[in-house]
Amino acid sequence: MPDNPIIALDAMGGDFGPEVIIPAAMRILKEKPGVELILVGQEAVLAGYFSDHNIVRPANLHIHHASEVVAMDESPSQALRKKKDSSLRVAINLVHEGKANAAVSAGNTGALMATAKFVLKTLPGIDRPAIMTTLPSMTGHTHMLDLGANVDCTAEHLFQFAVMGSITASAVDNVDNPRIGLLNVGSEAMKGNAQVKEADRLLQGANLNYIGFVEGDDIYNGSVDVVVCDGFVGNISLKTSEGVAKMITYYMKQEFKRNLLTRLVALIALPVLKAFKNRIDPRVYNGASLLGLQHIVIKSHGGADAFSFSNAIKIALLEVEKAIPQRIDKHLETLLEREEAV
Repeated sequence: MPDNPIIALDAMGGDFGPEVIIPAAMRILKEKPGVELILVGQEAVLAGYFSDHNIVRPANLHIHHASEVVAMDESPSQALRKKKDSSLRVAINLVHEGKANAAVSAGNTGALMATAKFVLKTLPGIDRPAIMTTLPSMTGHTHMLDLGANVDCTAEHLFQFAVMGSITASAVDNVDNPRIGLLNVGSEAMKGNAQVKEADRLLQGANLNYIGFVEGDDIYNGSVDVVVCDGFVGNISLKTSEGVAKMITYYMKQEFKRNLLTRLVALIALPVLKAFKNRIDPRVYNGASLLGLQHIVIKSHGGADAFSFSNAIKIALLEVEKAIPQRIDKHLETLLEREEAV
């Protein structure tokens, strides 16, 4: 990692903009004083936040003006063509220009992906970037990709996702050979569509710790380190999991509030409930990597709070430390050399 890693933050992005991004930045700088953060957005708004809240801006928290904002529901193509001075675009430009080591945004996912791909370009050998995030499991966590960047994928795309996921998981988790699974409707060889079956064939011959097909429950039971799927399936799986977690939390609260006895039980069980919440809290796992780009871009959930967004910044810092794009590039170069030799 650079002595003073610099992260560009899209300070206007997400549902809450500076009201969340600035407190998240302040939280990170308290924990990691050697880091430099750049708040990218409308200078008057950002400076006004500090004066309105009587906060002294730290010397390692900079403001970089960007006059435009990409709306959460804005068309990615419109944002790319017509919002060239948006906070999202300028944050990515800073990475491209070498003025920042990574960019983090809670903004429009489609616009972020389109802009990042256009400005930063993909690594040689990668056709499409993929979105990867971390999900809790019974034994720790599981990495999963793609989560929505690519709705329609070929077998080759799935193979590329597996390679990128394996390298990233190995680096951030310090695991030599992470287990790679291909998400399918069953573990039997005859199941799945044509793309999944062909991807299985490609992965069987690859220099990866590929364990074969996995099913939805394997995402959480700890039997696999990286789950690979297309963006259509991945996004639905992620949103379904979030919905189930919210439903369980809702019903638990309802039951504990039912009467005096259940309230007393809740009070006794409070330490256990807090520990349970911390284990499955999606805020802890906030921050998805846009893998396959030549530089690091992290996507935060649009509705993230300050704690949640600070975790996305931490992922950016970890990927800078581990030099994830360079690792992927080096592995792909070796892989291509082997294929040419054959």
